[in-house]
Amino acid sequence: MNYTVDGIDFLILSIIAVFTGAYINRVVPVLKRNNIPEAVTGGLIFSLVIGVISSQWGWSIEFDMRMRDILLLVFFTTIGLTAKFRLLLAGGKSLVILLLISMAFLILQNATGVLIATSFGGEPAYGLFVGSISLAGGHGTAIAWGAQAAKAGLEYAEALGITFATFGLIMGGIIGGPIAGRLISANNLKPEGEIETIKTVSEVKEQYHPTKLDDILKTALIIAICLQVGDLVNRYLFSAGVLLPGFLTAMLMAIGITNAAELFKFNISERAVSVTNNLSLQIFLVMSLISMQFAALSGGVLLAVIVMCMQVTLITLFTMWVVFRLMGRDYDAAVMASGFAGLGLGATPVAIGNMNAITNRFGPSPKAFLVVPLVGAFFIDIANALILKVFLALPMMEGGF
Repeated sequence: MNYTVDGIDFLILSIIAVFTGAYINRVVPVLKRNNIPEAVTGGLIFSLVIGVISSQWGWSIEFDMRMRDILLLVFFTTIGLTAKFRLLLAGGKSLVILLLISMAFLILQNATGVLIATSFGGEPAYGLFVGSISLAGGHGTAIAWGAQAAKAGLEYAEALGITFATFGLIMGGIIGGPIAGRLISANNLKPEGEIETIKTVSEVKEQYHPTKLDDILKTALIIAICLQVGDLVNRYLFSAGVLLPGFLTAMLMAIGITNAAELFKFNISERAVSVTNNLSLQIFLVMSLISMQFAALSGGVLLAVIVMCMQVTLITLFTMWVVFRLMGRDYDAAVMASGFAGLGLGATPVAIGNMNAITNRFGPSPKAFLVVPLVGAFFIDIANALILKVFLALPMMEGGF
């Protein structure tokens, strides 16, 4: 029996899953104590239930993902609306450091993957699919590189990539909170008071006034313009042979608009942007988790779990001993550590979800919310592609794919 969950039904199911995750986090202290995002808790539970139903009754359940894809664009657009150049200058050094750290980790992650693949008697190139192609890259990267690898004779590459991208998405949302929580408690860290000096008087006043309908409509209009113009730019670039992800052009439009607005003293409601950001993130995450096909991942699951445990151990140690220390050993560094864990195993929305869970409990970290999304959205995909090309050029890869 085939059943398709359409857009509205999927949205209803996703919102219920978020509420379910929030309730479970409240009644299960270990989840709240370890800062597990509510969307991850609810999404995993619903995904497991759907997986059991599919396997027991032989149902094939598909989801209409169009709304989720739009929410991803909205999320990155709101990230762009918060990326003001004055804030970027304030976090410029941290941005460069985190990018260099990320590149070092991508090399380490791929080296570990290749070592694992050769240890199990597989083709070394398969190691890249249990490395940064699937983990730091995510589902889109795994599918794109998997299709290319299949043409070169690695027939299981795409399935392997999707499997590990799925496990990475789960584990990235699970380990980020506990890592940051441990760093914060062990080092007695608190948010820096001086971060408030970055804000203007109007931005501080806005925190104490309710969000007006005009502000919400203005924010919705700006986001819609960014999505539409970004799509037009993407079509033009595509016709010219330049391929860019849709979220990147939408975010670039948003960065241009928010900095132009600041230059001409045009106010964009930070609260309306923040609410839209959190809403789109939570529903995107839970939709992504619910739509995962656990039944399809059952084959070779034990081996996948063993390999995933090795990669999770690697990023946990790297995050706590390298990322936290090099980023300054302060509260912002701990929040960025939680984001890095999500970024290195899952995707930028997972990283933001981790940081949201931490800051909702311990306090704000504007620096982390500026640096991590910029690294995740702008730089890590480019760095990942370059590093993968280097690995594929190695003699042991026999020409790569």
